[in-house]
Amino acid sequence: MNHYESTFILNPALSEAQVNDVIKKYQSFLKDNGCKIIDTENWGLKKLAYSIQNKLSGFYSLIDFEYSGDDNIINIYETELKRDERVMRYLNVKLDKYATEWSIKRRSRMKKEKV
Repeated sequence: MNHYESTFILNPALSEAQVNDVIKKYQSFLKDNGCKIIDTENWGLKKLAYSIQNKLSGFYSLIDFEYSGDDNIINIYETELKRDERVMRYLNVKLDKYATEWSIKRRSRMKKEKV
């Protein structure tokens, strides 16, 4: 099973409800196409290092998922991200075994910090 991380930056003009709707849209897209969602993190509004589309901040989100099929669904997923005007930037990464181990440690650390 292949492990992926999808990070995207959303337009800062969106409300919290709209941000949550976008995240749910992509979660359901991945689930409907056979992916297993491991974790979702909403990092909130962050200042950008450089302006994107004349914006100086954006809502950061991460979806951590596994997929065992071919890479075609990842290409379709990226096309959906490109077409969505609410998404300013995205990055999809296929994790190797070392990055997967680090991701597990990061998730457990984040859960401890929330408690």
